[in-house]
Amino acid sequence: MTGVDQRYDTVFWDIGGVIVELKSVRAGYAAFVSELASEHDMDADAALDTWKSVLGEHFGGREGTEYRTAREGYEMATVALFDDEPPEDWELVFERSTAATLRAEDGAVETIEALAEAGVQQAIVSDIDTREADNMLESFGIRGCFDHITTSEDVGFTKPDERMFRDALSATGADPERTAMVGDRHSHDMAGAAALGIGTAGYGEEAWGPKTDHEMSDLRDLLDIVGVEN
Repeated sequence: MTGVDQRYDTVFWDIGGVIVELKSVRAGYAAFVSELASEHDMDADAALDTWKSVLGEHFGGREGTEYRTAREGYEMATVALFDDEPPEDWELVFERSTAATLRAEDGAVETIEALAEAGVQQAIVSDIDTREADNMLESFGIRGCFDHITTSEDVGFTKPDERMFRDALSATGADPERTAMVGDRHSHDMAGAAALGIGTAGYGEEAWGPKTDHEMSDLRDLLDIVGVEN
């Protein structure tokens, strides 16, 4: 139920490092490469180093806030492990391996469900591929809690580009002053949202700074910030 002092009607969420535990994503990458290495007689550690290096170059080579899809990066990194074409089923192996290790950040699912129960509108604003976002939210059983998903794949740009936040505001009809952005990076999530007058709730020290209205170490604190009773 909502409190008498509800400050925000809408909450925008980042995914990586906020809803999804990044350590679990990296574990999925390692499991994927390990399975390929085992099946094709590769050194697992060297293969993982190569895979991560190519993926890092893929993302690091983008210009400004222009987005490069993760799917393209995964393919490039996997191709780099083979002299010719990678196995035809590499995507199936990747999806199975990453799904098996995926975990939510502590308190994320229960907080999202509590906000949904209280009638607070929620949306995603995340630098991620659309299919990947859908799969992650579905795996935690919370896809239905979100009225809209804004991804960098759909918009073509990454945060803090204002087009990311404008897309979510337009799709949800949210009032920026009655909206809170939850993110884990100050320069991307907090600064980008604040530039449009959106309230900011930083999760973790890397999100704390001059553009952060509310600092959180526990996502469950968001209920008090929004003004929803536990």
